[in-house]
Amino acid sequence: MDPSNPPSIAARRAAAIARHLAGLSPHDAAAAGATVAVLEPSACLCYAPPESSEPAPAFSLLELRALLDGHHLRERDWAFRAMEESPLFCPRRCGGKVLVSPDYNEGKEGQREATMRRVGYLARRGVFRGWLTEPGPDAELRKLALLDCLGVYDHSLAIKVGVHFFLWGSTIKFLGTKRHHDKWLSDTENYVIKGCFSMTELGHGSNVRGIETVATYDSKTGEFVVNTPCESAQKYWIGGAANHATHTIVFAQLHINGRNEGVHAFVVQIRDENENVMPNIQIADCGHKIGLNGVDNGRIWFNNIRVPRENLLNLVADVLPDGQYVSMIDDPDQRFAAFLSPLTLGRVNIAVNAVYISKVAVAIAVRYALSRRAFSVTPDGPETLLLDYPSHQRRLLPLLAKACLMSSAGNFMKRMYVKRTPELNKAIHIYSSALKATLTWQNMTTLQECREACGGQGLKTENRIGIFKAEFDVQSTFEGDNNVLMQQVSKALHAEFLAAKRKKQPFKGLGLEHLNGPCPVIPDYLTSGTLRSSSFQMDLLCLRERDLLKQFAAEVSNYLAKGESREKALMLSYQLAEDLARAFTERTILQIFLEDEKNIPTGSLKDILGLLRSLYVMVCIDESASFLRYGCLSREHVAAARKEVMTLCSELRPHALAIVSSFGIPDAFLSPLAFDWVEANARSYGNE
Repeated sequence: MDPSNPPSIAARRAAAIARHLAGLSPHDAAAAGATVAVLEPSACLCYAPPESSEPAPAFSLLELRALLDGHHLRERDWAFRAMEESPLFCPRRCGGKVLVSPDYNEGKEGQREATMRRVGYLARRGVFRGWLTEPGPDAELRKLALLDCLGVYDHSLAIKVGVHFFLWGSTIKFLGTKRHHDKWLSDTENYVIKGCFSMTELGHGSNVRGIETVATYDSKTGEFVVNTPCESAQKYWIGGAANHATHTIVFAQLHINGRNEGVHAFVVQIRDENENVMPNIQIADCGHKIGLNGVDNGRIWFNNIRVPRENLLNLVADVLPDGQYVSMIDDPDQRFAAFLSPLTLGRVNIAVNAVYISKVAVAIAVRYALSRRAFSVTPDGPETLLLDYPSHQRRLLPLLAKACLMSSAGNFMKRMYVKRTPELNKAIHIYSSALKATLTWQNMTTLQECREACGGQGLKTENRIGIFKAEFDVQSTFEGDNNVLMQQVSKALHAEFLAAKRKKQPFKGLGLEHLNGPCPVIPDYLTSGTLRSSSFQMDLLCLRERDLLKQFAAEVSNYLAKGESREKALMLSYQLAEDLARAFTERTILQIFLEDEKNIPTGSLKDILGLLRSLYVMVCIDESASFLRYGCLSREHVAAARKEVMTLCSELRPHALAIVSSFGIPDAFLSPLAFDWVEANARSYGNE
């Protein structure tokens, strides 16, 4: 070998591989005159916590947490500690941390009983104190904050509690009157009785008007006779019914003297004090599910069950002893809407819970990407952190931005709900429908991307993200199918548009006031400064919404002119309806965040919020064809926005750890992957 011309790295590696294949040792190879190239062992990988190498936070983590959580931070921390302190929440030491999460290796029945034991513990700790009996917006917000924490631990726990308090309990509270409150609210809060909510049927889910269960009034006995007339009328997916619930609220068609007065709500006892199913009631299990197996979903049939007249929840309508039907709301459509009002709070809770789960997933994936390395940029250089790859930044950091902006949207929705008035009911319904659909869809997108960004480790149940996909998939369809909800949003916007035009009055409410002003004009050339300008961003999203609303109204009008019914015309215009609902929701989320951002004084936190906001808007442009499809932006504009996404990601990269650390989620509620994943996978931990 010519010492003045040493072999290349590739040549040395090739020689070593050839020697290995020939079965020669380095000594034998040298004796044979072969080039000796001993491969040195690589140093073992070792975990380094992100905090050891990432820059110190440039802003106050507590201030950002206060903005994102919105309210009751101290109460949240107390609830998290209460769960960490109990062996019922399965604490285990792993990767240098004590972590808590449900044992998903338990069977269906085991998970259900574990959920009930946790509910009992939390009740004894006073978590549910005042949830139904303490009045006022602050008490309601406290309740919602604590439910947020339960959902971070386990979806089954949050749903089990949510059905009991927010569906059963809130329906008693808001559709019932004093006689119902006195009889059931205190016992519900103290878990003397366990409630469930029987609305969905095998044959009818979203179309509640079409449910087939019947409640016929018998004036001779002063009772309602509740009956399941056919198999499609069986109550289905009723959370709590299969094992634990003692009472349920049954939604049924009210028949009086042969006349159907529409859907009403009745309290029915389904189990006695010994947990035996009541006579003439049949209950069956819905079976194993892809997730949420800690909730005992059941099916219920009623065989002419008699319930007292007083069990009709009669705030909206009542039946007098002689069978006379009376109601404070004359319009049947408005009366029906009033009966559906309990679902609104459920949608609020689901939307907010979805954001918290997105934050858990992003926090785990970001922390992992700040400690896991892969490949070297130079032949002999160190491997590169995942989050230092621009492509990995593009995968995770837009999800981070969306989680932050959607946190503000969730807080807005909660504040509106707890301060609700009859005048706000329509707006609450529209906002909760739009945000429930958008935030739950985004959660599933976030979980999938974070799972993939964690590689094979994302598949392990203990690392949470993979199992979350199965646990939270249901959010897209329960408490309202997302596609149906978004159609309702578009229909409501169409009605607002027609009303304003008919009355020749300016638009008011739902953020539609921008329609009263001149049409925004988009500059021909978009600089980075323009793209990051909040006024440009609002102009763009308002322009898209304005154009889509006009196009949607015009298309519906064209179908009407061709003789189609209003419902058919709306149905045929579904493509524009989908784009309009999305445009309305994305503009709403931006507008809400801008209000929060405006309240932050000039400084480093405000700068970070600006980066998050700008990244959210640029990604909205990059991921939606509607800006090009409807002519809001040119190809050059969209290309500029796409390029700006890369720049914003690189600027946000140094702050990623600080932002996820401000989410207020204790370490115990993340996963081994977020910490020392090398130790967590050591042989000493076995094969659990």
